[in-house]
Amino acid sequence: MSPIDSYRHLLGLTGRTYIVVAFLARLPLAMSQLGALLLVSDATGSYGAGGFCAGALAVANAVGAPFWGARADRLGQRRVVAFQSLAGAAGLLGILVVVGADLPWGVAAVASGVAGLLLPQIGPLARVRWRPITAGSGSRQHRLVDAAFSYEGAADEASFVLGPALVGLGVSVASPTVALALAATALCVFGTWFALHETATVTHAVTARSHGAVGPLLTPALVVLCGAQLLVGTVFGSVQTGTSVLATTAGSPGLTGYFHALLGVGSVIAGLAVAALPASFRLPARLRWFAAGLLALSAPLLLVGSLAALVPVLLVLGCTIAPYMITTFTLAERVTPASRTGAAMTVLAAATGLGYAVGAALAGRLADWGGHTPAYAVTVGAGVAAVLMSWACGRVLTRAGTEPLAEQVPTP
Repeated sequence: MSPIDSYRHLLGLTGRTYIVVAFLARLPLAMSQLGALLLVSDATGSYGAGGFCAGALAVANAVGAPFWGARADRLGQRRVVAFQSLAGAAGLLGILVVVGADLPWGVAAVASGVAGLLLPQIGPLARVRWRPITAGSGSRQHRLVDAAFSYEGAADEASFVLGPALVGLGVSVASPTVALALAATALCVFGTWFALHETATVTHAVTARSHGAVGPLLTPALVVLCGAQLLVGTVFGSVQTGTSVLATTAGSPGLTGYFHALLGVGSVIAGLAVAALPASFRLPARLRWFAAGLLALSAPLLLVGSLAALVPVLLVLGCTIAPYMITTFTLAERVTPASRTGAAMTVLAAATGLGYAVGAALAGRLADWGGHTPAYAVTVGAGVAAVLMSWACGRVLTRAGTEPLAEQVPTP
């Protein structure tokens, strides 16, 4: 089955509406971090304050994601995600109220943290649905799930193209306030729609057959994968902050979202192409080589001195990000019992958010000291760490991927 045939089959199983809703529902999270950064930076005149608030949102989201993922495994996504969508939208509006009241930026950081704690991780939860959705596909299921994860990786990256672009549009046309209000509205509408879609019921009907997983969730392999996602999150946070500094220095802060969106263009294309990789190219090996690509393609950021020079660097750098993330999530799905897949996917998302917080905060502090180049140095450092981790821990991942799972959920 070719990748195109796989994607067509997946579309036939869910319908076009689900694909559109699941994509739009993940935009608010992509918008909220940059929206908080620009809103607070504009109100305080400090990149450090803006980065700290964006980081607080990401850290809180990282802390809350595994909790919500475990609740979704146990109670079903319908109830959990519906609550998060409505409460998260209210949390984003709370940030606007605090900043609009001209309170100290520390209060805005607390409000950002509350919002982040409530925001749902739509992408990871959408991944959980694909194995139950494809349960009746027989021998084709393995290939279909791989294609679905490739699509989800590309969709995540596309959300980080469109999300920042929408923030940039809101800032250019009106203000950061409008951009964050747009994120709250989208979450309320599409997040709730995603929660109530029939695929949530199908997923819970299958995973609920297995009560309680055997063994710990955080196995050595999953810990390694969390580290891998933390590093790619650091890339996101540092690139976003560095680009914000460069755009503001050039007198066009509203362009930050558009330029950061360039990172996702190549990533979307490369992510969709991952489904065509041969099965002989094993997942641990993919992770090693994609990490090496991340390092090699991030190094030119240290030479960037203008927005024009930044364009090709971000476009090319993106070509390794989605394949890297698709590989980590696919490995996690392979080494985790089905009844705990939601928890595992959201733990990886939490690690990504934590990495974003680290990258944004560290890059923001360095940017206050020396501008965009020190901020981008954080990106390159994350690439170095990704290479070292993927090559040092390859044996752990290979061994985990070949061992039978302690628990299997029967297909309907």
